[in-house]
Amino acid sequence: MSGHSRVEVYPGCEAIVEFDESLTFECVSECTWCCQHGVLLYGEDLRELAARESLDGPLKQLKGHDFIRRESKDRDEFVDVDDQACYFLNDEGLCSLHAEHDWKPTRCSVFPLEIHVEDGEIHVSIREKAHQHCDGLDVSERKVVDHLDAFLPKLLWELDDPTSRIEL
Repeated sequence: MSGHSRVEVYPGCEAIVEFDESLTFECVSECTWCCQHGVLLYGEDLRELAARESLDGPLKQLKGHDFIRRESKDRDEFVDVDDQACYFLNDEGLCSLHAEHDWKPTRCSVFPLEIHVEDGEIHVSIREKAHQHCDGLDVSERKVVDHLDAFLPKLLWELDDPTSRIEL
């Protein structure tokens, strides 16, 4: 079934789902597609990151936004066309923030989903390029629609604009 369905992700926090509800997702080791993007940090993410890591190396500011910067990596299979990937992507193809702290920024949680806001409501779809690049789609039994809280931190409902199109 596809179309638009309204799902309560947290009490009082609803999202409009615009993808096929049979879609499944499970992160696949060494895929790293989501780690090839610069990560926009929201204020709460910045505080959470600062509690875990030094901010001296990983941060980059652009147009008034804080991002985790991208850098060259030693393993070609982990990088984007410009040979860059996230600062926190380690040599094993894992996120060191997730591996060491069991935490990741809001924008990282959202992958491979995309968020846009329409009439003040959060709409959730699949990133256009995910079908080509994300190896974790439709490889498991874990239905995305049943686990939206794993992809959509509650923080998103507190933001003025949680749209996920702002890129580094």
